[in-house]
Formats: sequence, structure tokens, C-alpha cells
Amino acid sequence: MPNTRNEWTVLSMLEWATSYFDEKEVKSSRLSIEWLLAYVLNIKRLDLYLKYDRPLTLDELAELRPLVKRRAGHEPLQYITGEAEFFNSILKVNSEVLIPRQETEQLVQLVCEENRSEENISVLDIGTGSGCIPISLKKEFKSWNVFGIDISDGALSLAKENASRNGVDVHFLKHDLFDPNLPLVESKFDIIISNPPYILQEEKNGLDKEVKDFEPHLALFCNSTEKMFSSIEKFCAKNLKKNGVIYLEMHEDYSKEVLDIFIAQNWNARTVQDLDKKDRFIAARRS
Repeated sequence: MPNTRNEWTVLSMLEWATSYFDEKEVKSSRLSIEWLLAYVLNIKRLDLYLKYDRPLTLDELAELRPLVKRRAGHEPLQYITGEAEFFNSILKVNSEVLIPRQETEQLVQLVCEENRSEENISVLDIGTGSGCIPISLKKEFKSWNVFGIDISDGALSLAKENASRNGVDVHFLKHDLFDPNLPLVESKFDIIISNPPYILQEEKNGLDKEVKDFEPHLALFCNSTEKMFSSIEKFCAKNLKKNGVIYLEMHEDYSKEVLDIFIAQNWNARTVQDLDKKDRFIAARRS
């Protein structure tokens, strides 16, 4: 950000930073500066245009400058501001966890729509990350007993903080999804849900810089679709109640492979499309 300008206004900053981000090939350049400027000014993005001629103070410029620099380096906006919106919650996020995606919101919506009449059921989220899935479900259904597991200590710490920030009681514990032996008081679950690592390692170079350079690879990548989802199938077979149901997010290019894994193990499984008409989710019950 240049230091030679006598006075920066909201509008001049929006225009300059949009052009600057374009030069740096930052995605959503206008949105990026709107997001950062609204964060610094503590106002809604749309309100920026009600204050477009408002001068920026030296303190505000000093706070904004390093944020613009980080975004120019393709760091995700949510990591820069430390927050992400998801479904019905505001969550703290950092580089220990994936930034919650719209597709995962659709996964939560699917669970809500198909189980709205259920009371006092137990739900487990595998690979909980920021806790976005179980926190959102617990806020929506107060009577549900909700759990989340993850292998990352950093993720679990953040998930617990997010549950507290959102005023819900979710049980989090450290566990590896490749181990089906779950040491929990709840012996079986009515619903198991997961957005597991499903991007193949060989796809890494095709991803945006802000994904591959900043988000945790442990939560993004798997070595094999078959190994990942076969492990989840074994985990669910052991920890799901007889009439329980599982909901999984998956790579749209490998949806048939994932579906076949569950059908081969006698699950009554189906794919569900996301809003872009891609086979993004699996829902399955024991036959």
C-alpha cells in the first residue's frame, strides 16, 4: 500500500486495492478488499458504499496494510480475519483447520431435512476440524447428543473453543478414523457424518494457491479413495446403530467408486447431488 497519498477514503482504497489484487492474481479481488476493509472498520460490507467518501485514519491504515499484504500473498480471507460463517454459526478458524465450505453446509442441510423429527439421538462427526458440523447440528437440534473426533490436537482445541463461543455442548475427543475402536460412553450412534480428506495427492498441483499453500494437507488429501472410504465404511459398520444412517461428503469424480464400496458391504446407499448438480454426498443405511 503506497504511503505517498495525502488522504485515503473508503472508495479510493477499494479502487486501489482491487487493482493491486488483480495484479497479484488474487481471486475475487473486489470482494477481498471489501472484506478486509469492513473487518478493519467493523461494519458490514454493504455499508462501505454508504461511507465511500469517509477518510481512513492513520490507525486504520496501519491495521489494514499488513492484511492487504497477506491477501496479496493469496492467504485465505478467513485465516486473515480469523473467522468464517457456516450454516447457523460464526466460527473461529486458523491454519489448523479447513475453511468450512458451502458444500459442507449442504451436507448439514441434508442431515437436517431428513432427520428433523428425530429427538434425543446420538450423532458423530468424523474429522471434525473446526467443529462446524456438530456445532451447527447441536444449535439446530438441542436434544441431540453430538460428538466430534479428529486426529489433530490443534483442530480439537479450536473446535472446543468454537462450541463454547456458540453456546453449545459438543463432546470432542482425539481419535483416528482408521481405527474403528472408538472409546466412547456412547456405544453406537444413530447418525454418523463426515467430510473426510478426499482430494487425491496427485491433484494437489491443480488446486488454487490459497488452498494448497495455506490449508492443512492432513484434512485435504488422501492417498487412495478406496482406502479412505473403506476405512470409513468399517468404522461406521462398527459404530452405527442397526437402523442408523451415514452421510458423507466426497469427490464428485469418484462418486461411483465410493458408492460401490458401500453397496459391496450390503449398505442401502445412494448418492445425493449438491446445488451444482454434482454427485457430492453419500447417504447410506444397513440393508
